[in-house]
Amino acid sequence: MNESRASHADDEEYSATVLGSHWFTGPPPPADAAPDRVEGSVLRFGPGVTAAVPAPFPLVAAPLAPPARRGGWRRYTLAVVVLALVLGYLGQQRFGPSVEVRDVKVSTDPQGPDCDAAADVVAFVSTNGRPGTLVYRWVRSDGTRSQELTERVPSGRDQAALHLLWTFQGTGSHPAKAEFQLIEPVRRTASVEFTYRCRP
Repeated sequence: MNESRASHADDEEYSATVLGSHWFTGPPPPADAAPDRVEGSVLRFGPGVTAAVPAPFPLVAAPLAPPARRGGWRRYTLAVVVLALVLGYLGQQRFGPSVEVRDVKVSTDPQGPDCDAAADVVAFVSTNGRPGTLVYRWVRSDGTRSQELTERVPSGRDQAALHLLWTFQGTGSHPAKAEFQLIEPVRRTASVEFTYRCRP
């Protein structure tokens, strides 16, 4: 009887000890539970649990990026030089010296136009091949003159041909003179004379 009670008491004491240990430490975390975050070498699981469990695997810090080697800019030197040359060329083409006029001539068919036809009078303006704008007008011997006209000269072209179409009608003979007046970039004047003839 006493042995039974002692055995029973031992069982009760043993059960109480197991219960107390289970109450304080809590059940082991599920095998498939994911950690909230990793702090050093300790894994901390969900809220309310303060026990620290060692990480089941070693944590290795990510390797630092190797420092940049000095002198890497030398690889880009050629590209920078080429880019600078291209930009310099384009800047010179756009902002360099403007067009310069070297000579102005005016010509037409010395025989004059046919009856009720137009005389094609052409002014040839020779330049230095630089881009720019020519401003000019035509003045005719019949008392008429054109408005100020403009002609854009592109880079690389060293001559501009500017036309005047002067139409004649009727019979008879009529002397004519066409004068070309260059206004910009410099003032130049050139003219040509011809005779319109139309027999009845």
